[in-house]
Amino acid sequence: MATMPTRVFERRNAFIVTLAFLLLSLLAILLFITDSSNPLSSLYLSSSKDFEPSNPTSSPPPPGAADAVPPLDDVGGGKTEEEDEGEEATEEFGMQWEICKKGKGFEVVDYIPCLDNVEAIKSLKSRRRMEHRERHCPKPNPRCLVPLPRGYKIPVPWPWSRDMIWYDNVPHPKLVDYKKDQNWVRKSGEYLVFPGGGTQFKEGVKSYIQFIEQILPSIQWGRHTRVVLDVGCGVASFGGYLLDKDVITMSFAPKDEHEAQIQFALERGIPAFLSVIGTQQLTFPDNSFDLIHCARCRVHWDGDGGRPLIELNRILRPGGYFVWSATPVYREDSRDQSVWNAMVTLTDSICWKAVVKATDASGIGIVIYQKPVSSSCYGGRSSNKPPLCAQKIRTYMSWYTPLEGCLPPIHAANSDGKQDWPVSWPERLSIWPTNIFKSNKLYSEEGFFEDTKYWEALVSSTYMRDLAINWSSIRNVIDMNAGLGGFAAALVNEPLWVMNVVPVHSQDTLPFIFNRGLIGVYHDWCEAFNTYPRTYDLLHSVFLFRNLTKRCGIVDIAVEVDRILRPGGWVLVQDSEVMIKKLRSIFQSLHWKATIHQNKFLVVRKGFWRPGP
Repeated sequence: MATMPTRVFERRNAFIVTLAFLLLSLLAILLFITDSSNPLSSLYLSSSKDFEPSNPTSSPPPPGAADAVPPLDDVGGGKTEEEDEGEEATEEFGMQWEICKKGKGFEVVDYIPCLDNVEAIKSLKSRRRMEHRERHCPKPNPRCLVPLPRGYKIPVPWPWSRDMIWYDNVPHPKLVDYKKDQNWVRKSGEYLVFPGGGTQFKEGVKSYIQFIEQILPSIQWGRHTRVVLDVGCGVASFGGYLLDKDVITMSFAPKDEHEAQIQFALERGIPAFLSVIGTQQLTFPDNSFDLIHCARCRVHWDGDGGRPLIELNRILRPGGYFVWSATPVYREDSRDQSVWNAMVTLTDSICWKAVVKATDASGIGIVIYQKPVSSSCYGGRSSNKPPLCAQKIRTYMSWYTPLEGCLPPIHAANSDGKQDWPVSWPERLSIWPTNIFKSNKLYSEEGFFEDTKYWEALVSSTYMRDLAINWSSIRNVIDMNAGLGGFAAALVNEPLWVMNVVPVHSQDTLPFIFNRGLIGVYHDWCEAFNTYPRTYDLLHSVFLFRNLTKRCGIVDIAVEVDRILRPGGWVLVQDSEVMIKKLRSIFQSLHWKATIHQNKFLVVRKGFWRPGP
């Protein structure tokens, strides 16, 4: 039987334990409240129900978005373990971080190394074929960090960003003034507002999209037509509003005097890419797009022997459509009619059929051509111009490949005799195409389904639940080593989009990705990507770095990741344990927050830190 002093002692211990638990709980609550008061946290963690607008065009972004966001890294008197590791990385890799210096011919806050190489552009012998708008990458790669624009803020979240973005994030008034009569974009206080207008969208882009399907119902936005290319896209309103139809559009334009139009598009959260039809092929595989669109895109289709239109023929799927809306279609003056007659001759020579020509209520004319579904027409032409491409010299991976002046043969029928067109969306996302990888031993139908199940499980469990990534803050995503597109497919129902990148030194899986109804490009990550700084929210990589660093420096790749990732954005890497630790050290030297999960996932969040002058 216990004595009285023993009982008192036990009660006293119970009281002390209970009090300690209450104090620890109170401290945890205070820390949570303090962290949630950060403007970045209040914006990212707010429920969409708290600010659901009745009309996104007229409603402001959520509370707190107007505040400039302070650095994400902690401010303290002593060094953390992460800072010590960052300093070790600085010593190991010889890094001394510096801000990129102001250059002649480009704004340093918008620096794109392979498109802003002024010295290389000056040395060009010709600019007649847009050579100055193509890639000219500096050697060695620059290792400087791009500064932030003054007043930079966390971007307006999707879906509000489609219609309004912060002016300070892309402070370029030139396009606003240049296109003020065409309703592309206008400045309204702290915002740039996108009303959905355009040169050819007199009644608005929604009406324009509806008119196209009205005059050619077989287009079937979002079912038959899923993957679209918009040439000379402006601010990408066409692709932005096609998202409502379940259509994914790759919008592209060059970096030219129409200042920052692609930067506007990406800030809005709309898929876009810097490119030009010049002397080289676009970085897409043959037979990729269901439909290609051009609304006064300023491309001389019949120039250079018709090579620009022949390039579109290469990447347009057999049976696919080309929608051309331009003054030669509906104006009768001699200049426009001369262009129209040249276009008639050229389209006839490549067997494109004009399936419809119409004018909308505002007087804007559209012609829609269709690519043939077999090569039979080519043999019946009066002349063999342009000629058929020789199979033995065909290059399927279009990376620094010269434009062709020939027509690839069309293999449009499967063994059952049906037209070679993907099944309707969304079924095509999960179907193994019999017309791709016929002789490739690395990929099989069974392997494809295993890959799909793997990514569905990994994304739904580990990525979404265990890695502490705030997916509600993510809109623009790059999969740096896309494989069969399983990562993008697993995210297809999330309010984001994925640019699937197939590295040029890996297996060519990009035709398969397009066939699934997804978009992507070829790229070499030892060079800079064709995008502006601060344009992506998350970069995803699976076993890319360990092979890539055999050809270029890991620091060079990290600098490019820093350039294209938005402050507050994330990097998610799956690689060898050794490579993950190296990457963590480098990113920590940039004052980013880095954690390792299960010894195989590196999760990094970019801060706002920039080195001093």
